[in-house]
Amino acid sequence: MISSDDIDLKTLRLFIDVYHALNFSVVARREGVSASKISRMIHQLEDALGQQLFYRSTRAIVPTEAGHILVSYAERVLAELNKAETELNNRALEPTGIIRINGPVFFGQSHIAPWLADLSARYPRLSFELTLTDDYIDPHREGVDLTFRIGLLADSSVHAHVFTKQTYYLAASPRYIETFGEPADSDVLVDHDCLVYKGSEGPNRWFFKQSEQSWQQMPIKPLLASNNAETLLRAALDGMGIVLFPDWLIGQYLGSGELVRLLTSHECAIKTEDQYVAAIYPNSRHPSTNVRAVIDYFSEVYGEPPYWQEHTFQQKRCGA
Repeated sequence: MISSDDIDLKTLRLFIDVYHALNFSVVARREGVSASKISRMIHQLEDALGQQLFYRSTRAIVPTEAGHILVSYAERVLAELNKAETELNNRALEPTGIIRINGPVFFGQSHIAPWLADLSARYPRLSFELTLTDDYIDPHREGVDLTFRIGLLADSSVHAHVFTKQTYYLAASPRYIETFGEPADSDVLVDHDCLVYKGSEGPNRWFFKQSEQSWQQMPIKPLLASNNAETLLRAALDGMGIVLFPDWLIGQYLGSGELVRLLTSHECAIKTEDQYVAAIYPNSRHPSTNVRAVIDYFSEVYGEPPYWQEHTFQQKRCGA
């Protein structure tokens, strides 16, 4: 009974060399080993196959019919393997093929999708599959190569490249402030109209603190709760109420003056633990060239600090 488990590629290569050289000593000199070792490896291959591959005499080595049959298959196997090695080497030099990317909906629309055209121009042999969802994605189960994740980084089964720490801002439009005024402190937010994101874990909680004080959750009155951040942002821009949103979502509107930052002496958050914007990928001893290239690209375009914070910094400088 032939078992491929007993045949290794090195032995197949030696068999092909002996088939063409018809001499153990010639192959042995090329490999830097003894002729007896080459002969012994061919014997082991014959035992594994249960077939004699060569007739041996003191004057010559002649392939048997089984040897003629095996060499054609062995050469095709090694040729395909060489093609695979070439393809893998090419991929190691240049991003090639498809990369599957996942990210949160609004972040993906705002800070992933707009950059893909430039990324594609940089790596023309790379193609993309982008899936946007606010649900938790397990990259191992879903077969995702790279996941943009916003939140805690506590999963030891994946690698994470942190782009930046996420910062939250309390904001409202000039129209809302003109009508209802600015909250003087966080404890009066219950008297204001608030626009609250409500996901699968329920409505976001609003936390505030000053300097070295501890976080305090403040009661709020949601005039509008939604699982769609774009809807809440549109409502805030229209003067409907106050939002507590991350910098990457409202930074440009703070910079343009369409939204105004409130309670600037307070730190704001929806969770008391630090939240990060990061790219995660499955644990691997050898991250693919595609993954490394995409992470490096977005690190470059996001910048340090990320470009979405520059609007906020600009507004703070202008108002100083």
